[in-house]
Amino acid sequence: MTAASAGAAAAMGMRVKAGPWGRALVDAATRRTDIVAVSADLKKYTDLSAFAAAFPDRYIAVGMAEQNLMLTAAGLARAGLTVVATSFAVFLGRRAADCAIMQIALPRANVKLVGATPGISATFGPSHTSIDDLAVWRAVPNMVVIDPADPVEAAQALTVALDYDGPVYLRQPFDRPAASRTTDLPPFELGKAAVLRDGADVGIVASGDRVPEALTAADTLAGDGIDATVLRVSTIKPFDGDAVADIAARTGRLVTAENHSIIGGLFSATAEALARRGLAVPVTPIGVPDTFPPFGSPDFTAELLGMTARHIADAARAAVARG
Repeated sequence: MTAASAGAAAAMGMRVKAGPWGRALVDAATRRTDIVAVSADLKKYTDLSAFAAAFPDRYIAVGMAEQNLMLTAAGLARAGLTVVATSFAVFLGRRAADCAIMQIALPRANVKLVGATPGISATFGPSHTSIDDLAVWRAVPNMVVIDPADPVEAAQALTVALDYDGPVYLRQPFDRPAASRTTDLPPFELGKAAVLRDGADVGIVASGDRVPEALTAADTLAGDGIDATVLRVSTIKPFDGDAVADIAARTGRLVTAENHSIIGGLFSATAEALARRGLAVPVTPIGVPDTFPPFGSPDFTAELLGMTARHIADAARAAVARG
């Protein structure tokens, strides 16, 4: 597939070559014959090509029909299989949500929903920017919700999710150059946050592809004499509220950074965790404000919406200045 024929897909950084996530799925399926995959006409763009080539009798393409994707996945799970169902995150969280809730979440079907191009990763504008998927799925009973920091952690999270008996929603970042790992991160643990950097002046709670931005912001703040703790929260549900509360108690101020609306996602989960524990600590949200993102590259959109490392650092400075 040439760049010219790929069009907008190429601009989004989509690639046919298997990334860490696709290789992890093939490795797991080689060990376990119960793993099957279903896709809504997005095999190439959700890193399923290698799996489909290796296990053609365990791969099903349902076409551009996400509701049918959910029902097919649910039926396979009821037959005793472990099902990976992939599409763009925005279509799973909106178009197919009712089918997934009734047929997968309610009966605790063993289905792993994989949402590609989460947040502002897409360049197709409001129709493809999934700014509300974390809010949708964390509100659904029985659903585990994971927002990995990069493709490497997404592969780790997939391996863990396949061993978990029940429904999981896993965001899938694309293996584009901008998403490549630039620093060593602790291995993914379901339900556990990880401190990536320790500081006493301000806490930055980050998820998804805002984790590298948070680390960059912490480096910038260090140059200003501000020591920031960076907490990676990859499991949005169940949420590691104790880890967040510990940092809030030590620093007295938090900034959250997420590739999602500031309504219903990481910021909301963080504020809820503090409220439940009776901690009156201010939290400044960095994420998509209450608006539909415009067309544009992820970097352009993040700058326009105030979601970059610079904006995280500015929010942290302001929080420290307020005392």
